[in-house]
Amino acid sequence: MTPHGPTGAPDDGHSGAPGEEVDAMARHSGAPDDGIDAIAWETLRHAYGPATDVPGQLRALYRPEDSLTAADRLLMNIHHQGGTVVSSAVAALPFVVRAAADPEVAARADLLELIACLAHEGNRAGERWIAPGWAEAWDLAVPALLPVLHDPSPRVRAAVVEALSEAWERADEMLAALWTRWSRESDPEVRLRIVEAAGELAGHAGRERAWTVRRLWELTEPESSAAVRLRAVEALRTADPDDDDPRYARVVTEVLDGGDLGGRPLTRTIGLLGEDRAARVALTGRLLGNADASVRREALEAAAEELGRWRSAVPALLPAVAAHLDDPEPDNRLFAVRVLGMCGAAARPWADRLAGMVDDEGEPYPPAQDHALWALTRIGDARCVAPLARRLTGERPGFSYFGSHSPSWWTHDLGLRETLAPLAAHAGVLLPPLRARLAASRSADETRALCQVLTDWGPAAAPALPELCALLKTAGAVWAADALVAIGPEAAAVVDRARLRALIDTPPEGQEAFAPRSLALAYGRLTGDREPALALFLPHMDTLLGRDSAVTVLGELGAASTPYTAWMREQLHRYPTGWLPLRAGEALWRITGRADEVVPALVGAIEPFTRGGAHPSVTETVRLLAGIGPAAHPAVPVLRAFLDADERPVEHGSWRSVPDDDALCDAARAALLAIGADPTPPS
Repeated sequence: MTPHGPTGAPDDGHSGAPGEEVDAMARHSGAPDDGIDAIAWETLRHAYGPATDVPGQLRALYRPEDSLTAADRLLMNIHHQGGTVVSSAVAALPFVVRAAADPEVAARADLLELIACLAHEGNRAGERWIAPGWAEAWDLAVPALLPVLHDPSPRVRAAVVEALSEAWERADEMLAALWTRWSRESDPEVRLRIVEAAGELAGHAGRERAWTVRRLWELTEPESSAAVRLRAVEALRTADPDDDDPRYARVVTEVLDGGDLGGRPLTRTIGLLGEDRAARVALTGRLLGNADASVRREALEAAAEELGRWRSAVPALLPAVAAHLDDPEPDNRLFAVRVLGMCGAAARPWADRLAGMVDDEGEPYPPAQDHALWALTRIGDARCVAPLARRLTGERPGFSYFGSHSPSWWTHDLGLRETLAPLAAHAGVLLPPLRARLAASRSADETRALCQVLTDWGPAAAPALPELCALLKTAGAVWAADALVAIGPEAAAVVDRARLRALIDTPPEGQEAFAPRSLALAYGRLTGDREPALALFLPHMDTLLGRDSAVTVLGELGAASTPYTAWMREQLHRYPTGWLPLRAGEALWRITGRADEVVPALVGAIEPFTRGGAHPSVTETVRLLAGIGPAAHPAVPVLRAFLDADERPVEHGSWRSVPDDDALCDAARAALLAIGADPTPPS
């Protein structure tokens, strides 16, 4: 089978002797076409298939009107999304280097950035994703790039420094050349790139390492600019990632207390303090009071980073964040509200202030009003309910029909589902406008979002059965079916079974790829007839994407699935973590009732995440342990570890960190209670 890299593009390698071919190409000189036609491009691959278009792109680099476009196409073709070095990149590299070194080529800086991207992947991708001949091609390319360090263009010099920082096998030679350039360099951005490159190369250097480290320490002193000082600390950390020298904190604190952020994101700069949590929190707190609104904005992001990672940061930083509910800058108020909402119940002391921000009288900035409503739902304050009901009747609900999972602190619109999901207890107020909106919906995105809210509300959504049943005749049938399942027996009693069964065979147009599986599961759960699901899933039970669904439906089938228990035991241990052990463990427990064979595997699946990185399957596994009850007692130490941690054992770096941590902790406490253990931490 042809291997595939992370981009999904097949890579058949480079036929023949790549090293010899690259060497032969490197000896060519003269016209840009020289040597291009000697390559059998049709035998090479890029992200979109055979590399037959690469020769034309290489030639186009020399036409001023086409140069930039050609460089961009080369980037998309031979680098694409990274993760691999394809065979066409090996063959193209000498020609790209030649063009990048030619002062007449308009796209020189872009080509150098492409070279840096390829070299980056060549240093970090797994060996199986790197086409033969890359190391030889890169080694031949480096000497041709060194003269470009002295190009008249600062942008070109900066780009070639970044490329040369990847020449790890020649680290000593590169460091000597870069420091020589440093003594002549006047452009501030190029100087910063040289400092960065020195840190990258020092970790691979021999004779130049000690001198480079001393030089970087010299650059951390006050005689250097703030930007250089911070970049030097970052370079030192890169050169020796295990070192946590206390001088790092001194330099970073001096620079930031001086009011200069050094041109870097504040979260990244504060990250240079390493594991010195006290210093990070103290510095962030001081910067929250800065007179510059843009500095306060970055300090709010740094505070969100700390709060999303450390539980102990909440009492230290949340009051300082809450003070920005009255910030004169609207976007800073918005960010402060977002952080308070992220922190949920911990923001309860400011609930009155948030409740006063949900309309124009209390907050003139509409996005901040939207976020205040969401924050109240996170706190559990009922004062959000009436305003949300009014929003559902208006043209501008103020919330997106999509939820975002981006790893960032971007203040995008909040999702309608995540805002309304916690409010099932208030369905009596919210259902009438929600049902009217669902009945009038002309957007698939809106229909999906409203059905997802009803799914989250479960039995409380039963008054919406007429609207949901009507949706079974529309493209919204898949999402309506999920909501009907969540409502339970009341929905099962009224659902049009024949219609639901027919949808499995004739799903809505455009949904053929996913709808039958989802509808088959819903049909089985509502009617008890799981034959359609078995017919869909069992033929694929040994495929990577089919195991989860097959295990799920077999578990729901109960004792009738006994013949498959050996296969399910195999799935329980096939992968150590993730959704598969959860699904297989739940199925086996339902079928056999034997917690003794299931619990150890489930505990093993979640224990690694006591050290961080827990994702939703971990929380769901903890909920399953609660369902198992006292027989899950071996899980107690792991459950306590989740609760006792200061560093939140979930993925960090986004608004979901605290809600995900809250969900995991709630599940762990419920599991401990169900097991019969005390969920309160020891005093």
